[in-house]
Amino acid sequence: MFRALVIYLFFLPFCSLAQTVTDPSRDREIPIETYFPDNAVNCSPTARCAVAMLSAGYGVSHKDYQFLTKTLNRAGYLVVAVGHELPSDPPLSVEGNLYETRAENWQRGADTLSFIRAHFKTQLPAYNFDKVLLIGHSNGGDISAWLINHGATFADHIITLDHRRVPLPRDPKIKVLSIRASDFPADPGVLPNNEELKKYHSCVVTIAKAKHNDMSDEGPHWLKHSVAQMVTAHLNGSPCQN
Repeated sequence: MFRALVIYLFFLPFCSLAQTVTDPSRDREIPIETYFPDNAVNCSPTARCAVAMLSAGYGVSHKDYQFLTKTLNRAGYLVVAVGHELPSDPPLSVEGNLYETRAENWQRGADTLSFIRAHFKTQLPAYNFDKVLLIGHSNGGDISAWLINHGATFADHIITLDHRRVPLPRDPKIKVLSIRASDFPADPGVLPNNEELKKYHSCVVTIAKAKHNDMSDEGPHWLKHSVAQMVTAHLNGSPCQN
């Protein structure tokens, strides 16, 4: 039934599938939204299409990044948007050394992404879950960076929207784009310095007058348009405008 529904969805211009996936090892019900690429009819086990896993900012629904999912779908990506925060989870720490006090949240999110990736790798063989783009806003970007920094070999690309706590990967094999707002700085060491930007070919771009909390569907049109343009240019291999 699931396979038949996926095949049917391939023929819609912009389609999504909402569901809840259970991780039995943690007894965790994970809400997800799957958005199929515009070229889905061309995806097959012998010509697998690209995959992006999207993580929302804390307190923002995983469904509230349609401007990003549409941008990625047009670029040929299957997008799996993951709901990380459940009512039973402890609140995100706001006190102490946040890199230490939020580690539990980031590890839980990383475990969720790893589980979802393994689940869909068998469910959707027409998509390449061996080389995944991780994309996340704020705490979702922290989760994505945490996962890569802790040894996820299936993720070779990361895009963050103003994440502020977890250092970006310093690895020449990992493609990096970080789009920054202008109202809050990242913690020391999170962003590559000028030497590291050149060494690892990472890209960090700040949008003037952009606000951290506006980098979702609730933000102004001009900001969503700017972010979408930057993501598209990055995916097309355009030079970084650090």
